[in-house]
Amino acid sequence: MAPGRPSIVDGERVVDALNAETLSVPSEACDVCGRVLLGLTTVSDVRAVKLYRLRVNVSPPVPNLPCLDHEAMLHEGIAPHAAVYVEDRESGELHEIVLIPSRRRVEIDIASTLHEHTDAGRERLLSWLRTRFPEFTYAINDLSWLRGDRRVARACRAQITLRDILTATDFDRIEVSLDRLRTIGALMEKESRVASWSVRTVTGPLLAVMGFLVYQGLGELAPELGDGTVTLLQAGVVGAAGAIFLYFGLKAVHLTEMANRVWKRASEYGLIVSERRRLRSTNPPGVD
Repeated sequence: MAPGRPSIVDGERVVDALNAETLSVPSEACDVCGRVLLGLTTVSDVRAVKLYRLRVNVSPPVPNLPCLDHEAMLHEGIAPHAAVYVEDRESGELHEIVLIPSRRRVEIDIASTLHEHTDAGRERLLSWLRTRFPEFTYAINDLSWLRGDRRVARACRAQITLRDILTATDFDRIEVSLDRLRTIGALMEKESRVASWSVRTVTGPLLAVMGFLVYQGLGELAPELGDGTVTLLQAGVVGAAGAIFLYFGLKAVHLTEMANRVWKRASEYGLIVSERRRLRSTNPPGVD
């Protein structure tokens, strides 16, 4: 195999059985991930690996970090998985592939690699995977408007691209860009808190005052409009006001979610760059 091309160590295996046992994860799950990764190295370069309750060893080594999106969750209902950033050797496009061995499932995540690949390149990769590993089921995790995937991607790309994080060698420039992204993420989170507390503060009192005025004012029209009509109007006005406040409350929560995702993306990028620095100092370029 050509020097510098990632391959799986320990023969055909990717897992240290002792580590797998410590994590209470069957070694078979780690072996499945290793087999898929080994196949991927024939057509692409592995740039980084994110792991959730798995142990995978790649040689030559690449940045290895925890899957922050799922490690931050407090429940245990998420299956162990590995997410891999790969660069297609033919086109240079970047893809994120999520491997869930217990379900024999492969997912291609678009949000994290937005603008780093084309639809044709993604379909070509998906077709290759289906041919090479027909026993798996496949899915594409499309962009979510509700989670603000495009807005998060634009906020991150305005400071630094994923390609720079994975391949650029000017680490000083990368660190400056990451500091900016972290600052923006922190400010976004603070702005979302202001919006959230503003809505919480005014919703209760305003609804109470509006309810009193509506019932007091419209109640006087009961003789002319009829009790049934007035009751419907009162319920409609108070319900509409409640819906408006609910909208602004959900919008504040949405802003908080996007701010957290920008901060997590900056943290993930920072871990990748730190690992790249460590690996570069351990294995300087040109040294076997």
